[in-house]
Amino acid sequence: MPLVVIDPGHGGNNPGAVYQGRQEKDDTLALSLAVGRILEQNGVNVYFTRTDDVYESPAQKAMEANAVGGDYFVSIHRNSGTYPNQYTGVVTLVYSSYGEAARLADNINERLEQVGFENNGVAERPNLAVLQQTEMPSVIVEVGFINTDADNRLFDQRFYEVAQAIADGILETVETV
Repeated sequence: MPLVVIDPGHGGNNPGAVYQGRQEKDDTLALSLAVGRILEQNGVNVYFTRTDDVYESPAQKAMEANAVGGDYFVSIHRNSGTYPNQYTGVVTLVYSSYGEAARLADNINERLEQVGFENNGVAERPNLAVLQQTEMPSVIVEVGFINTDADNRLFDQRFYEVAQAIADGILETVETV
């Protein structure tokens, strides 16, 4: 089975997006650990860039993923709009909208849409370090907007279904290689 690097976004002194006391780094860590457990239960080897509240730069995370020989890199984040409750849904970022990373992104988004998130598609972001510097198909999954109450309710009330959806999108991709 392949090695999937799971990257909980932010951490340590970098909380990521914050909304009403809620910090992105906490949501991403909890969700990443849950996704990783599901993958491991399905026979996938998992490497976490962090398992507690520490910070590494995106470039460090990319180097770490390359050093462990990851076959896929999945960075988990929460999105944020300029104003509360302005936007909703998931988007997955890729270096290029062609190839294996784009297929992985589509598979994850489709599963998250089935849980109830609006599917905002896949977006190219070639200037992001973890997408640009990793040597494997890499995605950044923005799991709803942290400053949108409806997305937070979905994230909290269906947490394990959200984790399962991301894991299923990964499994569908790695099992067809």
